[in-house]
Amino acid sequence: QVQLVESGGGLVQAGGSLSLSCVASGRTFGNYNMGWFRQAPGKEREFVAAISRSGGITSYADSVKGRFTISRDNAKNTVYLQMNTLKPEDTAVYYCAASAILGRPSSLRDQYQYWGQGTQLSVSS
Repeated sequence: QVQLVESGGGLVQAGGSLSLSCVASGRTFGNYNMGWFRQAPGKEREFVAAISRSGGITSYADSVKGRFTISRDNAKNTVYLQMNTLKPEDTAVYYCAASAILGRPSSLRDQYQYWGQGTQLSVSS
């Protein structure tokens, strides 16, 4: 079992930046690919970014590519999401997730077994 706790959400103006963190506990953090997803009101939860166990492979949704950066610190059991040039359409609850499935980090929700409670990001225009 892995417990995930996100933090860092808040209200920011369009064009601004914010960093989210997700701290994991319970199992060896380095055994998991990690992902960030988001869910806006009335919409399905969608993939944002993912990172491999070692941090050497990352992937991004097209909507955030070039603006968001995912990273991890296995010594601190933490995955980060640096978000720059934020847009109102980035407003959502952001969730981190852990996947024990071997291979490249996935963009598919059902490949992730553990989820945090989420943190709200609101971007004003």
